[in-house]
Amino acid sequence: MTEQQTTEKSPNLPPDLGRGLAYLKAEVRKLTGDPGVYRMMNGAGEVLYVGKARNLARRVTSYTQPNRLSNRLMRMVSETETLEVIVTKSETEALLLESNLIKKMKPRYNILLRDDKSLPQILLTADHEFGQLTKHRGRKTRKGDYFGPFASAGAVNRTVADLARAFMLRTCSDSVFNARTRPCLQYQIKRCSGPCVGLVSAGDYAAQMDQARRFLSGESAKIQRDYATRMHAAAETLEFETAAIWRNRIRALSGIQANQDINIPNLHDADIIALARSGEKSCIQTFFIRGGSNYGNRSYFLTHNTESDDAAVLTAFLGQFYDDKEPPAEILVSAMPDETALLGEALSIRAGRAVRISRPQRGARTKLTEMARRNAEEALARNLADTSSQRRLLGELADLFGMDSPPERVEIYDNSHIQGRHAVGGMVVAGPDGFNKAAYRKFNMREDGAHAVVQGDDFAMMRQVIHRRFERALKEDPDRTGDSWPDLLLIDGGKGQLSAVSDVMDDLGVTDITVVAISKGPDRNAGREQFHMRGRDSFTLSPQASAMHFLQRLRDEAHRYAIGTHRARRQKAELTSPLDGVPGIGPKRKKALLAHFGSARAVSAAGLQDLEAVDGISKAVARHIYDWFYSGHS
Repeated sequence: MTEQQTTEKSPNLPPDLGRGLAYLKAEVRKLTGDPGVYRMMNGAGEVLYVGKARNLARRVTSYTQPNRLSNRLMRMVSETETLEVIVTKSETEALLLESNLIKKMKPRYNILLRDDKSLPQILLTADHEFGQLTKHRGRKTRKGDYFGPFASAGAVNRTVADLARAFMLRTCSDSVFNARTRPCLQYQIKRCSGPCVGLVSAGDYAAQMDQARRFLSGESAKIQRDYATRMHAAAETLEFETAAIWRNRIRALSGIQANQDINIPNLHDADIIALARSGEKSCIQTFFIRGGSNYGNRSYFLTHNTESDDAAVLTAFLGQFYDDKEPPAEILVSAMPDETALLGEALSIRAGRAVRISRPQRGARTKLTEMARRNAEEALARNLADTSSQRRLLGELADLFGMDSPPERVEIYDNSHIQGRHAVGGMVVAGPDGFNKAAYRKFNMREDGAHAVVQGDDFAMMRQVIHRRFERALKEDPDRTGDSWPDLLLIDGGKGQLSAVSDVMDDLGVTDITVVAISKGPDRNAGREQFHMRGRDSFTLSPQASAMHFLQRLRDEAHRYAIGTHRARRQKAELTSPLDGVPGIGPKRKKALLAHFGSARAVSAAGLQDLEAVDGISKAVARHIYDWFYSGHS
């Protein structure tokens, strides 16, 4: 049966399926039997799917047989207008590249791990004579020992505080350390031994660092026995203050271990990964075991087609999750992923050592994976309940604002500034799954060009934000086929802001998006907000209405985000020295100038001869600095 006959006899099939099949058949003739990665794209250049293959020609051929394709794959093939391939040396290399491209491109026909923020770690630095104990996120660019990952920033902060108390290590930055002339509060409350002012020798401090390193590496019992011995020895010699110090350190270590209640023999470094699923949504619960201690657990949610089985979901998760994280020696799973041996080989290459993926069958490890699975089921149930409630509330908004259907994407806008200075606009995004923080955007106000903002003009600020948002959207997706277009705009403001936004949307030709402005009611009381829409009288809701509470929550999140962004920009500006903007002035010259004049303001007001008198500042450099400030750059 030809593709055309298939389409004619099955009216529910995508209309462009025959075209897509013909295109892929033509492309297959050009492909080799080498391993590699292929990308299917639509006419707008959007990546629909990324896959890997041991044999590219054979794998792509499988998409040209409609009787073997699911409905989902037939839709994908019908949309495919371009096929791109990357040939790799091995299937393992293809798997690693596939995971990286999926995370980067987020194709809508792949199983996607959307919530994949970097996990915090503990770092003991080794690039300073007196190392620092600190929390770390991101790439391991600094020399030192890294421990983790931890499931949350809170867990790291508590552990860092307890470690500082137990081992008396500094947590301050190198710049703060170098500027100290007397002990800080951390020394006074017995959380630091005062290396910044020479109250501890380099040798003794190095020993403290080594003890912390050993404790985090799994030698906690040995460290505690050593501390207990020292405490008893001090007590026997009647040195009760010293004994109390060792007692407090033991308590600090016990405080760390109190939150690490998983104790499995011979399980040193491992991740326990368990899956629970319901329809098109799955929850994967991950427990992090490092140095024999539990560093916490975290839930991840994935959306996928019902045709995807557990093995496929776990394979997608493992590949994307470890794309930018170092995998541990062992990964215990509740179900085996597809191509376990290949996946294990790929993760071993990434880690630079052996990584073993296994499903425990009996004993303590089985109980541990079962506990993780129960946690996944409970987290998924809570998430589905929240999603159901969110969809109900979005349905109420649709009724309230006269929309044809519940909005899938709501964008809420707010601006923040102080007398027009450091002005920023904030956009937050919400949908059926709650707030989508990955889609949040900030807009630093521009004072020139189209829609320039005069300081303090709130209407102009809102016009600029909306214009920049939708002008870019129209350039990137003129046919509006992507999922980044909102159904509803909520604007923090009154009729003036509504008019400003509506005018911009009219100018851009985007007139089918519902726009609502929310203003504070009389006396700016919460619960008496008024809602403004074009062509409709302003109205309010009962303070007890669930839709009112929902709208307040949306507006408050936009307000929080805009204020936080404004504060960050203001703080950055306040911490920036005028000297930072002078070309050719590096750290050494900047330090010499500040040491000579005392402040950046004094440097900017200095005369030419005064600048030439500074050590390390030549006549040419002095003239350059003088001309910079006196030409209006200050």
